[in-house]
Amino acid sequence: MQEILQFLKANGERLDTEIAAGTGVSLKNVRLSLSELSAKGEVIMCRTTRYTSGKPVEGMLCRASGYVPPASPGRKPKSAQPATPTEDRNPPLRQAGSAKK
Repeated sequence: MQEILQFLKANGERLDTEIAAGTGVSLKNVRLSLSELSAKGEVIMCRTTRYTSGKPVEGMLCRASGYVPPASPGRKPKSAQPATPTEDRNPPLRQAGSAKK
């Protein structure tokens, strides 16, 4: 089961058939392990149908639960710098202690 979980963390969201091919574990054992991991809350799983050359292919789409992969290498967009306040554009109308009697 740990092998499947490590595969999902390394490769992201995958179909059960792709997991079986990538890990070398039989599809039946992958599905059993995924069911157990899903029951424990370590894997999020949903049933899906994809169409390949017009033919429906049913499978289970899985990803590691609560896992955020590291950022990919390369340039990242610059974050916007917060505007610095220049001066108070709306001063109070009345100053404390300056009211006329």
